[in-house]
Amino acid sequence: MPSHHLIIGGQRSGKSRQAERMAMGWLQQSPQHRVMVVATALACDDEMRSRIERHRAERPHGFDTVESAHALGEVLRAHAAPDRLLIVDCLTLWLTNVLMPSSVSSEASRGVSADGRGVRHDWPALRSDLLVALSDLVSPVLLVSNEIGWGVIPMGAGVRQFVDELGRLNQDVAQCCGHITLMAAGQPWTQLVQRWAP
Repeated sequence: MPSHHLIIGGQRSGKSRQAERMAMGWLQQSPQHRVMVVATALACDDEMRSRIERHRAERPHGFDTVESAHALGEVLRAHAAPDRLLIVDCLTLWLTNVLMPSSVSSEASRGVSADGRGVRHDWPALRSDLLVALSDLVSPVLLVSNEIGWGVIPMGAGVRQFVDELGRLNQDVAQCCGHITLMAAGQPWTQLVQRWAP
């Protein structure tokens, strides 16, 4: 299995920039190497549209992009290749699309049943599919995600659910990776992932 890498940190900590630096190193290793960014953001308002455009404009030359708002495992399988590095940017927005769907997200997933809060009933399947995909992909993957569990406990039940789910997702994704990098103030701290005991 290729060695995947989880890059985690707070907002504006340099996560995406670190993934791009690592991907540039991958490209320099061989003329056959390619990079594809799997973007999970949805343009649900003007500010998010501006962010998406800025990310596209700042992305290094030679990076391909595909969008995946929901079926992330499926998209990773479809684009995996031994000479292609995949960057998932980011798991936090992917989870937001599922647990806190905007009107854009809801439109994109029309026909998928949800509970009274609008949460898709297929989240456990989507999550499981991503973890299974990571276990057998032929591509190495850089996964970007937020660490949001260091603040105060949110008052709202929906936000608490989101924080809990993202924390569990980050832990499980880390177990599919060889390394994890914590970003703070643009600086990376990297270590080998410690495997859970059976």
